[in-house]
Amino acid sequence: MIDQTTLREQPEAVREALENRGADIDLDDLLETDERWRELKARGDELRHERNEITDTIGELVAEGKDEEREEAIAESKELKAEIEDVEAEAAELRDELDERLLEIPQLPDESVPVGEDEDDNVEDRRWGFDDMRDLPDDIVPHYDLGEEMDIIDEARGAKTTGSGFYFLKGDGARLEHALIQFMLDIHREQDYVDLFPPVPVTSESMRGTGQLPKFADDAYRLGGSNEEDYEDEDLWLCPTAEVPVTNMYADDILLKDDLPLKHQAYTPNFRREAGEHGTETRGIVRVHQFNKVELVNFVEPENSYDRLEGLLSEAEEVLQQLGLPYRILELCTGDLTFASAKTYDIEIWAPADDMDDGPDEGGRWLEVSSASNFEDFQARRAGLRYRPERHESADYLHTLNASGLALPRVMVAVLEYYQNEDGTVTVPEALRPYMGGQEVIEGHEKVGESALGAGERE
Repeated sequence: MIDQTTLREQPEAVREALENRGADIDLDDLLETDERWRELKARGDELRHERNEITDTIGELVAEGKDEEREEAIAESKELKAEIEDVEAEAAELRDELDERLLEIPQLPDESVPVGEDEDDNVEDRRWGFDDMRDLPDDIVPHYDLGEEMDIIDEARGAKTTGSGFYFLKGDGARLEHALIQFMLDIHREQDYVDLFPPVPVTSESMRGTGQLPKFADDAYRLGGSNEEDYEDEDLWLCPTAEVPVTNMYADDILLKDDLPLKHQAYTPNFRREAGEHGTETRGIVRVHQFNKVELVNFVEPENSYDRLEGLLSEAEEVLQQLGLPYRILELCTGDLTFASAKTYDIEIWAPADDMDDGPDEGGRWLEVSSASNFEDFQARRAGLRYRPERHESADYLHTLNASGLALPRVMVAVLEYYQNEDGTVTVPEALRPYMGGQEVIEGHEKVGESALGAGERE
């Protein structure tokens, strides 16, 4: 959450930052509530001080035998106690309200972020890989048709077993996915990342810590029943991104300066309803409810976080460069930043098959495979992530960053389309061949079952 002192002392700057983000926050009412809470807190402290003085007086009156005055003092003390209870109860109620409302305020954009309304105002920073492209077939088959023809992606059986938005990878499709995961983990291990294998279910507290709750509750899968009573003994969500468990593993902890920068990588399956995306990407594996991802999470000293953001971006880019897949870097504008981010770069991979009128001159389309973000101390304040600059100094909030390194389904899409050959096979990128037993080409598999037969072949 944002620093409440900044909110009080620089309300106009906060207002302008929120307007640039397109955030609809009643800042005036929030500030009035905060002022009322501070008044009540001060009044409670004042009343408690008065009551303490009367308590001391009662002892003196007892010693002096002044019974009538003692009774009056006792009565006044009881009245003060009742008033204190009322004031503190109202203050506690307002404090809870403030805490909930503060959780709904997004991160303030860094001054370097371009001002804009939505993704159309994002700024392209650079492209890579288009100067020395491989020869592509005249007609590139989209990954969803190719995957079905080769029987390496099976959406129909995924929908049958689980529902739409889920799919099977089969044979060389599954092998390619495993190869990509291990390839990414090996690259980032060489970049000094420490491996983690975190729990997949996470608590509501962890989801709040990284900013997924309360804003994105409709996009997440909650374990339990269909109403609030069912959740009383089961407060767990399926992990929407490894950012949640990895960031929160140090919640309410104090790291030391010598621990930083701390770099973790984690592979997990991830689960999202994509509640706001009904009717989009109905074919293929671009937008699905379960997907694999290698996540990079960094914990750093505040003064180093923007240098680390540039380093984090380069670390994620290296995966695509070794795979030889063309991509571009976008700097997100204020209106397209995620809830917790102060600054974000998107890495968009080029998928050449579908011409969606948003690709480069060669056609095709862009697919986001990573967002490298600096959250500054936003998540740290929510989750209680602190570090001690020196052993004798008080603890302060650290900065957190993360990036996907990378999201697997869309990388798979790009591999199947960019490395496609005229004969319908797919060349395995050279960097992945050691992870696939030296295999150089994916040719596909024969389909099984009566559903694979033509109508004339069935009895």
